Amino acid sequence: MRFETKAIHAGRQVDPVTGAVTTPIHLSTTYERSHDGSYTDGFMYSRGDNPNRRSLEECLTALEEGHDCVTFSSGMAAITSIIEVLHEDKPRRIVLPDDMYFGVLTLLNETDISKKFDIVSADMTNLNALKDVVESEPTGLIWIETPSNPQIKIIDIEAVAEIAKANGAVTVVDNTTATPVLQNPLTLGADFALHSVTKYIGGHSDLLLGAVVAKEESEMLERLRTWQHAKGAVPSSFDCWLALRGVQSLSARMSVHTASAKIVAEFLSQHDKVEAVHYPGLPDHPGHDIAAKQMSDFGGLMSFQVKGSDAEALTVANAVNIFTQATSLGGTHSYIEHRSSVEKELTKAPQNLLRLSIGLENVHDLVEDLEQALDQV
Repeated sequence: MRFETKAIHAGRQVDPVTGAVTTPIHLSTTYERSHDGSYTDGFMYSRGDNPNRRSLEECLTALEEGHDCVTFSSGMAAITSIIEVLHEDKPRRIVLPDDMYFGVLTLLNETDISKKFDIVSADMTNLNALKDVVESEPTGLIWIETPSNPQIKIIDIEAVAEIAKANGAVTVVDNTTATPVLQNPLTLGADFALHSVTKYIGGHSDLLLGAVVAKEESEMLERLRTWQHAKGAVPSSFDCWLALRGVQSLSARMSVHTASAKIVAEFLSQHDKVEAVHYPGLPDHPGHDIAAKQMSDFGGLMSFQVKGSDAEALTVANAVNIFTQATSLGGTHSYIEHRSSVEKELTKAPQNLLRLSIGLENVHDLVEDLEQALDQV
């Protein structure tokens, strides 16, 4: 099956009891034993497994062309778990990119993760520099985020995966901003693909869920399943059902997000009050060629820098009417956010940078909204 067909059919079937085409929501927390003590359909207690979660995991596995999927109650629960299950025989050293989702920086600075692991960062757009960092000490895990958030850097997944394998490291790719519609890290050599399902896959800003898809069976995958069950950071049946609903339109939604983002990026790149536009679909973006090689299109996330400082950027953010000033991305609404004021002293984002998540509104309305907001500067 091709992607669009898998998004609708993988992990589901017509309900054999009622004939319902839409997967029912199974809210039961416990399941009946047979006379011999077994569980007829394999379900015992909803923390361990439930029909909605199993359907979603099967669907995401198919979309990422993987072996198996483990879902969690949030993207951060998925991120924390995949770090913690790094096997004991692997070095406790993790190499992170120099631009990535702010929640990971918060995890490192406000929990004990940084005490359990040796965390280093590297500019992964510079493969020679990355290789030097990885080879300088034994490394257990290399974390990739591409396109990155919020500076929209592009990392060559295949090249970094080769460096990782040559040095015995595991490769995890946060594929949230690209989605499996545009990019499949596992086919490019990565060991795990991670998603905040909250974003594009759910697609409607109404659920909280994370997922890790594995390329193959491994001790690390088995530990991930154990972490999911034993630590209890599992998604609800309803959130899994919402995600299954959302993923059916993922391909169609991404085509609109992407087409509109290109138009917005081109408009901003020509505006005299814009210093820089960070969008891989623009030919002058430093990662354009790599993105064109490993992605089928360039996505709906971008950022741009207003000429001036944080004051000018905030003026623009406060002047929009259709864009919503809000955290997150990948929903039907278009969002704008001044990232450095959110991230404060930990920020690596320029003070004049605004992140845009392009939604499903008419793109000409979005352009006009940005144009009138920039006129306020």
